[in-house]
Amino acid sequence: MSHHHHAPPNMMMHAAPPSSGSSTPSSVLVVTEDFQKQIQQDWANREYIEVITGSIKRICDFLNSFDLSCRSRLAMLNERLSSLERKIEYLEAWISKGETLP
Repeated sequence: MSHHHHAPPNMMMHAAPPSSGSSTPSSVLVVTEDFQKQIQQDWANREYIEVITGSIKRICDFLNSFDLSCRSRLAMLNERLSSLERKIEYLEAWISKGETLP
């Protein structure tokens, strides 16, 4: 699986001092911390989704190989049963004729 990382979560921009007096540096830092938490949560979600996706792919691979295995085993059993049915029909024909088996 290829990992596409755009930017590591710890590489955050530091809040610059405000150019106007409307917002204080502390409020800018709080916004930046919230933004940083959102990005870290986003990365955590992406990693979680990647783990789940990988697990689903492995389950699908297992089920596909299990399906192939079951099909081949059932085909073999079907051949054996057909062979046994032919032998039984042969034996029943001999018995119904009242003849002794060779």
